[in-house]
Amino acid sequence: MTAGAELFRRNGYTGTGLKQIVAEANAPFGSLYHFFPGGKEQLGEEVIRTSGMAYIALIDELIAPAPDAITGIETFFTAAAEMLVETGYADACPIATVALEVASTNEQLRVATSDVFTAWIEAGTRAFEPLGLPEAAARKLTFAVINALEGAFVLCRAMRDTEPMAAASASCVAYAHTLLAA
Repeated sequence: MTAGAELFRRNGYTGTGLKQIVAEANAPFGSLYHFFPGGKEQLGEEVIRTSGMAYIALIDELIAPAPDAITGIETFFTAAAEMLVETGYADACPIATVALEVASTNEQLRVATSDVFTAWIEAGTRAFEPLGLPEAAARKLTFAVINALEGAFVLCRAMRDTEPMAAASASCVAYAHTLLAA
């Protein structure tokens, strides 16, 4: 499943073939259907759900322990920019990549991506509340962070530059200041 996650993150769902996945995993082709009798669609759903939950850990590691919301946001976006540079701008968010491709054509994968985004929104809201924001404001800030992050991933990958990530961070920090002052 790790090979599928990496390939989906880099190439998207439609740009990744089953033969590619089993070759990357150094597994026999038949093992794919043994573990995923629903084929690529079932594997895709599992990759989305598993990868999505792994990304929640980043909220717990980077935002939740921060002394304040501003520091948490800055740390979060800095880590995203560093990951892009370390991977040659190849690794971004596998959930958004797949969601953009299949939201209109594959209900099973659309639901999986929606479930993951919903879990992120809930985790972000929980992380920002103890940092001084009421629930409604924490939820709004979480939407802003996810929206900015996903957009920045697209721009950074296309431009091979982290400037969009820095701008996204600054926008979210400014919004957090507004919410904290309210």
